[in-house]
Amino acid sequence: MVLKNKLGIDNQAELAKEEERITKIKAIKLFKTGKLNSFEVGTFAGLAKIHKYLFEEVYDFAGKIRKENISKNNFRFASAMYLEAALKQIDKM
Repeated sequence: MVLKNKLGIDNQAELAKEEERITKIKAIKLFKTGKLNSFEVGTFAGLAKIHKYLFEEVYDFAGKIRKENISKNNFRFASAMYLEAALKQIDKM
């Protein structure tokens, strides 16, 4: 199953390639422009801003707490049921 994406891609390999291309360009920009330094360190808010910046061109859920379970290839991301609680723990660290 391919993650629903803004690019309209329904092939997993093609989506992975395009996601990698886009996010690498965005990551380089994030560092080179110094924008990374404007994000709060060690908090969910900071992580959400980074996630949104990197993935907003690919996924609607970029930077948001997702409500559904997702996986990519053979990797299953944190269960949506426990995600919000886990993110609150990040803020406590």
